[in-house]
Amino acid sequence: MAKQSKQSQYETGAEELLTPIAAANGVRIYDVEYVREGKDYYLRCYIDKDGGVTIGDCENVSRALSDELDRVDLIQDPYTLEVSSPGLGRTLTRDRHLAQSIGQQVEISGYRKLEAAGTKDVQGILKAFDKETVTIADEEGKEITIPRKEISVIRLALDF
Repeated sequence: MAKQSKQSQYETGAEELLTPIAAANGVRIYDVEYVREGKDYYLRCYIDKDGGVTIGDCENVSRALSDELDRVDLIQDPYTLEVSSPGLGRTLTRDRHLAQSIGQQVEISGYRKLEAAGTKDVQGILKAFDKETVTIADEEGKEITIPRKEISVIRLALDF
């Protein structure tokens, strides 16, 4: 069994602690990330619910999670805990994010020109995905299947 990185251990451990807290507060876990920015570390927990999360939801989850993180002493390094909504133009980083977004408008950016789209950036309705590809329908309804290894970011499109 491969040894998990410290980042992965912290993210997995925090998500395990967060799961019952999220359920008790009527929210879903969207994502958990442990990142370094400059010399500072952040444990960012993104929560969501139908109708959107409130500041009160974030405060309640943050307080409860902070207490659990202190009790378990999961992260030995100094860090800042942030609990927030993933926002409107949320990045779809996990398969569960893609599954929740089927039928919605997405923006896909490639590392370079996406072969299937003929451009570096493309928008469309998310139709399907698997381990290797993501399929969208463009504005004419034409389906475009893009290899995931070519995709740098997928996010929900902001429609104003």
